[in-house]
Amino acid sequence: MPTLPVKSLAQLHQMVASCDRCERLRTYCCGVAATKRRAYAEWDYWGKPVPGFGDEHARLWVIGLAPAAHGGNRTGRVFTGDRSGDFLFAALHRAGFANQPTSVRPGDGLKLTDCYISATARCAPPANKPLPDEVAACADFLDAEWRLLKRKRVLFALGKIAWDACLALAARSGIVIPRPRPVFGHGAEVRLTDSLALVGSYHVSQQNTFTGKLTNAMLDDMLNRARELANAKN
Repeated sequence: MPTLPVKSLAQLHQMVASCDRCERLRTYCCGVAATKRRAYAEWDYWGKPVPGFGDEHARLWVIGLAPAAHGGNRTGRVFTGDRSGDFLFAALHRAGFANQPTSVRPGDGLKLTDCYISATARCAPPANKPLPDEVAACADFLDAEWRLLKRKRVLFALGKIAWDACLALAARSGIVIPRPRPVFGHGAEVRLTDSLALVGSYHVSQQNTFTGKLTNAMLDDMLNRARELANAKN
């Protein structure tokens, strides 16, 4: 896939928002935006691919799965306006990466410090399951973020799909992936280079948080570990 000719995150964000590569996803997202959910009937849904956001000088790069149909696809910002985001932002606030514990829409005062958030797929997929070719179609957006986030020290993968995408991203960037290939798990950790680590956490989905598979304490532990890795002198 050709390298995207972008020189800034702002330019990349515009390119992401205008993407129309995946017909299935664009049809689904536009359909959701048109029909809406009753609770959000007054909202003007975003309905487009969702860019990443955060501190361009971040050392912590959080990578999720995809925007939620009535979350990021509604608000235009990943993890914003849904229960998964509520769980994540509260944890980022406790860890000192966010200035407030909640965020319901862009412009509500949320500011990330030393943290940038994006997703493996940039469109909300049906049943929260992007197809492999749809993940592949978004790969160059991750590649561009890799180049632009010059101070990154920790890739924080939320879930197995993001973990696999991070390993593929590192490989495309010339990093030799350890053998055997690192397996995803909550608390999994891989040293990719002397100055870059990959950390895995269960996704902050309601399926995980409502059942107790992922607790506040578990996510706090992983974010604290990510900070330790970011601060480590290599």
